[in-house]
Amino acid sequence: MPSLVQSVDWTALTPVVIPAGLAVVVLVADLFLPERRKPLLGWVTAAGFLAAGLTLIPLRDGHRATFCQTPGASCAQTASYAADHFTLVLQVLVLGGGLLTALLSVTAGSTDAPVAPQSGRRAQAPAGEYWFLLLSSAAGAALLPASRDLITLIVALEVTTLPAFALVALRRGDRTASEAALKFFLSSVTATAVSLLGISFVYAATGTVNLSGVAAGLTHAPGQLDHLAKVGAALTLVGFAFKLAAAPFHFWVPETYAGAPLPVAAYLSVVGKAAGFSGLILVTVIAFRPYHHVWGPALGVLAALTMTVGNVGALRQSPDAERGAVRLLAWSSIGQAGYLLVPMAAASSAHDPAHEIGATVAYALMYGVVNLGAFAVAALVTRGAPAGRLADYRGLYAARPLAALALGFFLLCLAGLPPGVVGLFAKVVVFSSAVGAQHGWLAVIMAVNVVIALVYYLRWTALLFTRPGDADAGSGTAAGAGAGAEPVRPGAAAAVAGTPFALGAAIALTAVTGLVLSGAPQIVLRYAQGTLL
Repeated sequence: MPSLVQSVDWTALTPVVIPAGLAVVVLVADLFLPERRKPLLGWVTAAGFLAAGLTLIPLRDGHRATFCQTPGASCAQTASYAADHFTLVLQVLVLGGGLLTALLSVTAGSTDAPVAPQSGRRAQAPAGEYWFLLLSSAAGAALLPASRDLITLIVALEVTTLPAFALVALRRGDRTASEAALKFFLSSVTATAVSLLGISFVYAATGTVNLSGVAAGLTHAPGQLDHLAKVGAALTLVGFAFKLAAAPFHFWVPETYAGAPLPVAAYLSVVGKAAGFSGLILVTVIAFRPYHHVWGPALGVLAALTMTVGNVGALRQSPDAERGAVRLLAWSSIGQAGYLLVPMAAASSAHDPAHEIGATVAYALMYGVVNLGAFAVAALVTRGAPAGRLADYRGLYAARPLAALALGFFLLCLAGLPPGVVGLFAKVVVFSSAVGAQHGWLAVIMAVNVVIALVYYLRWTALLFTRPGDADAGSGTAAGAGAGAEPVRPGAAAAVAGTPFALGAAIALTAVTGLVLSGAPQIVLRYAQGTLL
């Protein structure tokens, strides 16, 4: 009888263990630290994310697996945790996103570090709980792309999302944040219930939760269980579509992002999205591969609908609406989710989906860098203009040229225009995957949506270099506001007094990373095309 005791590859698990362990340390330390020293917890959290990211270097060969049902040569096929190229790129995105979120949340000389302005006032959030929840959520997000069985996958997904509910609603006395968290909670709980029901059906039909085992079981499923397996696969995909915020399951995103603290909105737009699409990739490309002729067209339709809804929603944002900048980025993130789904749809008809999955992963990494950069500049501007209107960015170049140039670069990357070469390269890769997989109709819809997106990205970019005195909409009262509403101040960004070190570091890191990726974007793509174990 084989031994049930097996060795654990702790080196492979380190990127998950460090943030999980540090979360407990931070929570306990918060009990003993005096109030004036609690900002140190933010810097400890940022250092923890950096340390966890550095532990990925020894894993770069991408051939590690642990928690195997059959230790030995076949471990890769039966492992519950695999550290391959797919996993490592997404863990870079998750840990890097956590690091930048921590930097956005830290305010120099402030004891209420995890706070973002909302509607012209500041609300306190407990520091220890904030950092604990952020680290816990990031640990789950780092575990998710390494998961190779359905139980680990769903547990990692819930560890990612459950702390996020509290992060959105953590500020005391903020009714907007509480409402946003409630919408997020209800939609996510519904998605989880649907996913669990689907997974139970799949397990009943196949008798296994291992992703490779599920694929083999679906291929040879008995006739009387075939319909049950198909229903289970469909329900599982619907649940992950909720997490990814794919249309028509996107309704919670704009209100949640607008009501959440700005660093939390940035975290959800990148790390939360990475968790959703990595889970969707694993269940489709590995577990449900025998049903590729069904989920491929379904993902294609979802991609077309999601990118269209997201871009049209962003196009409708008024320059004078409160929290308009965050809402635009929220709708933009929905549109970007549509682009992420395009290579996944193309992977359904590919003999070896490594290229298409690599395109999705590379696009996610490039999008994550520039989107976090845009949120970082938004955090800087919001310090002087708490309402967060798009009109507040008018004349930013005159007040803060470096911040304006950085935001302009990030927006051009998101639009896919030079000098944002990284964004252009990412869109070309996604577009070519659709054309190469004979999904011409999807490529046409994507091309139309890219043109739509150019309008609102360029409109925002133009505001940065417009003289405040030339504003035609910035001198009056916000559109649709009452008589007592706060007037829109042209060039309100000029009121920003100084740039905190952490915030400046976040902007600089994302800008430099975007420039490096623009110089050699193919490096990420080649590495990300490593096949899934």
